[in-house]
Amino acid sequence: MNRIFSCLLVLPLLFLFAAVLPANAQVVRSGADTAYFMTIDEANFDSLLNTFYMQQFKRNASRHQSRRASLAYAEFDDIPDSVFVRRLQAMHTVVPMTYNAEVRAFIKVYVRIMSRRLDAMLSLTEFYFPMFEETLDRYGVPQELKYLTIVESALNPQATSRAGAAGLWQFIYSTGKLYDLEVNSLVDERRDPYKSTVAAARFLKRLYDIYGDWQLAMAAYNCGPGGVNKAIARSGGKRTFWEIYPYLPRETRGYVPKYIAASYIMNYYHEHGLTAGRYDLPLHVDTIHIHNDVHLAVVSSVTGIPVEQLRQLNLQFRTDVIPASSREYALSLPSSKASQFIRHEDTIYRMSHDTIAKRSLVTPSTSTMVYHKVRRGETYSSIANHYGVSVSNLKRWNGKGRKNSLKVGSRLKIYLPTPKTGVANTAKKAVADTAATDTVAMADTTVMSTPESGKVSSSAARRKAKDNAVYHTVKKGESLGTIARRYGVSVNSIKKQNNLKKDVIHPGQRLKVK
Repeated sequence: MNRIFSCLLVLPLLFLFAAVLPANAQVVRSGADTAYFMTIDEANFDSLLNTFYMQQFKRNASRHQSRRASLAYAEFDDIPDSVFVRRLQAMHTVVPMTYNAEVRAFIKVYVRIMSRRLDAMLSLTEFYFPMFEETLDRYGVPQELKYLTIVESALNPQATSRAGAAGLWQFIYSTGKLYDLEVNSLVDERRDPYKSTVAAARFLKRLYDIYGDWQLAMAAYNCGPGGVNKAIARSGGKRTFWEIYPYLPRETRGYVPKYIAASYIMNYYHEHGLTAGRYDLPLHVDTIHIHNDVHLAVVSSVTGIPVEQLRQLNLQFRTDVIPASSREYALSLPSSKASQFIRHEDTIYRMSHDTIAKRSLVTPSTSTMVYHKVRRGETYSSIANHYGVSVSNLKRWNGKGRKNSLKVGSRLKIYLPTPKTGVANTAKKAVADTAATDTVAMADTTVMSTPESGKVSSSAARRKAKDNAVYHTVKKGESLGTIARRYGVSVNSIKKQNNLKKDVIHPGQRLKVK
């Protein structure tokens, strides 16, 4: 993950705004447009500072916000345009670093934002950028497009937009699926840093092949090729970003200027009175390929890795469950803990099996209900990850449907499964370890016990058969892995009982599961 490719193609193509724009494209949008576009960053930055690593070192946050930084922001308007032009030219990038009034406006906003969040951003660039650079270069994409992640997500892998885009590169569901990112109730590979970067590199290269221009490729990444094609047609066939600028969607008009501003601030923050410390991130991470279901709470209890750290390194798993019995997945761990996982691998698989079996059915009658008070910067995804539940369940319990926005101060109901006896008590201890790492976050949580209702579940009714065996009729979208987890058995056991040679099953097929 941390391989660094050091060769960068140098081709400075830098132009002044007045020199490259036709008269009808020189009018820069109002400051309201800049404010509109930056609200996404504010939310993502605030959410970023609530993640595990940032909370661990929160005492250091904002320590570098000095009087000098505040003064530099106040005096920003006195800096002549020629200074910004000279600095952008000195960056030597393949993507043209155009300078104009809108780029300047975004740089100013970034100076204000970074005065409070620079430590987090620079620490994350050390963690992510080597992998971004290697992957982008492998697909023929300029390495400087790594700065798009600052524009898209503020380098927050947990970022979720109002439109449902997710992850560092902010893929929507359909585009993620198109570029081979798995998205279902248990797994969302849009939040996998490596796989989403591969998908982004492929997508950006395809867009460049269409338009032959990296600024247009970035615009199409934001609004889709359809939006850019319409703008080209309305402009009379013009083929540069600034020529079609007035005809692009509102958000896309700010996208390329914001990218240029983000690139500038990450290279010249020190010129604006900003200094930065560092957060202690695990720069050395190993991946272990697993073929059995694993629960992160069990991994935490066996290896001693805080469960929040495991979640941060494995954000693609939405419910703390890695459903590896259906296909191979990679589990990311700090390098120092990888050997400990391997030594206790069989124990982890066994405990995970029992834990998942006990947590597979989460209903009001089999769980403990808690209330969570929404804080600034939180999203459905971050709250669901915190409690180890799915986003869809969280919304269903609170009658939110497809709604993606949350109101600060509102209270959400969350149902946590209550383990019973036997080996599940071991899993309960592992889940308790999770709560121990979240003392601060749980301060806004009220716990209410929900009594057993005594109702017989529909699954129990299905289990009545003449020979006391348990049968299951396959529904659309189910796999052997999901059925095995539901009944607490292995995939191999189901295949053996039904003489299946392959993992392929069909809706309506009746399987013996026990």
